Amino acid sequence: MDVGVIVKLILNLILVPNPTFGASGAAWASVACHLIAFTIASTALRKTIRLKLPISKILIKPILATAIMGICSYFIYSVLISIISVRMATIIAIIVAIIIYGLSIVALKIFSKEEIMEIPAGDKIYKILKKVGIY
Repeated sequence: MDVGVIVKLILNLILVPNPTFGASGAAWASVACHLIAFTIASTALRKTIRLKLPISKILIKPILATAIMGICSYFIYSVLISIISVRMATIIAIIVAIIIYGLSIVALKIFSKEEIMEIPAGDKIYKILKKVGIY
């Protein structure tokens, strides 16, 4: 995490003052920080305890779910901005984003049955997903 924080600090100092990036430079620096920390931690775990993490489950499917959420919320926001106030369009887009992300992680089967069972009311959620035909 320390390496990621140092990279974030350096990128913040470079990107935020740059007019091309501005405040979004801080977001890019955060992404870089967490990506570096994740890479170092997952590499250490794989070497230390022989942890096998399927790349599809921990990287590809979550990125796909995030992309679906981002596209849908951007589209909703773009449509609503011409109809209602910016504040309301933002709030509605965020609510839609949360719903779409939840549906995406379920549809992409990111969580196993065991992982679903560990969350509160997991047994009920799993029964519904099984009844609907997702699991």
